[in-house]
Amino acid sequence: MKNVGFRIYSNIMRPPKELVEGFNGIPVANIADNMNRMSCIDSRIRNMNETPLLGTAFTVKSRPGDNLMLNKAIDMAAPGDVIIVDAAGETSNSVTGEMMITWAQQRGIAGFIIDGAVRDAAIIRKMNFPVYAAGVTPKGPYKDGPGEINVSISCGGVVINPGDIIVGDGDGVVVIDPKDAPELLEKAKATVVKEMDMMKAIKNKTWDRRWVDKVLHDKECDYIDSDEM
Repeated sequence: MKNVGFRIYSNIMRPPKELVEGFNGIPVANIADNMNRMSCIDSRIRNMNETPLLGTAFTVKSRPGDNLMLNKAIDMAAPGDVIIVDAAGETSNSVTGEMMITWAQQRGIAGFIIDGAVRDAAIIRKMNFPVYAAGVTPKGPYKDGPGEINVSISCGGVVINPGDIIVGDGDGVVVIDPKDAPELLEKAKATVVKEMDMMKAIKNKTWDRRWVDKVLHDKECDYIDSDEM
């Protein structure tokens, strides 16, 4: 009998490494703009340090406040995987801290995203290992389970599947379906070039602002010259 809610899937499909690496250095905002501003995890899940995040999703669904499955995931995940924990956003107990994060870093894990709480925040802020979390508390975890590894999860309001491409920076995290990644990568690169040209125009005071008045005109905005209300 399948033990629903307490099981581990060992094998996941990861996209080609070169496809994932293509998103290296591209701002999350530029990627999200080409996804109709969708697929960004909620802003309550914030970066704990300034290390950029890039890798493939290795998912964990845990009982809130419990890190048994996260411990197992660290031992299972491959170099370049981002371990993402759906702890239901509960921040009463931390599910990871300095020692587990250091062990993950030693194993080549690309980062953590915790829809829950962490501890050892002052140390995490100084680490060269990306960690995103919904909160901080010194109160430690339980280690009993249940939970599941490599299933579809919800993290920060976004459904994440094992093998999805994860990109994070100081603005937040975006989740990319590998099927969409090749076309999205080209669009995001084009956006980077476009914004570089726009920045040059801003510095040269030649930025074309006519679109603002056009939108106001099309929306039939009233212009009032007098003081009458």
